Amino acid sequence: MKKLWVIPDIHGNSRTLQALIEQQIKPSRSDKLIFLGDYIDRGPDAKGVIDFIIDLQQDEYDIITLKGNHEDFLLRTFDNETTQKNIFGITYRNKLKKEWFKYGGKETLKSFGVSDVHEIPESYIHWMRDLEYYTESDSFILVHAGLNFELDDPFEDVHAMMWIKDFKVIPEKIGFKKVIHGHVPISLEFINLLRSSSKFDYIDLDNGVYMPEKEGFGNLVAMELVSMEMMIQPNLDME
Repeated sequence: MKKLWVIPDIHGNSRTLQALIEQQIKPSRSDKLIFLGDYIDRGPDAKGVIDFIIDLQQDEYDIITLKGNHEDFLLRTFDNETTQKNIFGITYRNKLKKEWFKYGGKETLKSFGVSDVHEIPESYIHWMRDLEYYTESDSFILVHAGLNFELDDPFEDVHAMMWIKDFKVIPEKIGFKKVIHGHVPISLEFINLLRSSSKFDYIDLDNGVYMPEKEGFGNLVAMELVSMEMMIQPNLDME
């Protein structure tokens, strides 16, 4: 039977991702792997994460890749470096870059062996631009951060799909499907509660893989949408 695996925020932890997929999930080419975004920043090997996923795509695995706020952050920094003018030696673009650096941008540049965002090879920029904002199955809407249910059509707000942190699901606006997302780290205990209970209309799968020092956090998880089975891979990159 075809399996549908969902993997949330990886944040530059390439060894952890590789172990999760090759040693635990062990997907066949008939399975589907859905990545919820945030491949980059914070961890040591953003380039390695993207390379690993691209290799899976080139090996003809069934892959869906969504865009997270960290990819959006990098792309906006990249674009502002190009378009913003220097005014009295102070520019908006530098403020944006400084903000990105606070959330892991320096680690991403280091993984590419470059000192400036414009030195990242163009193929990786194109790959990030082409990421999808959401996908859906018969029972679930899958998105990086969530949906803006204040709108009549929540799918009109793509910024919210990458950045929103607090939302209340209105089931009739999304065909009574359950929302699966990442973006906001929660404990393994809470993830298991969301996964096992029918009372919730969303499941957050982000366990904060980049926080291995925090009790109950620091793992990369994967959930299979048919069986609701979950795989848990402790962080191998930040030991």
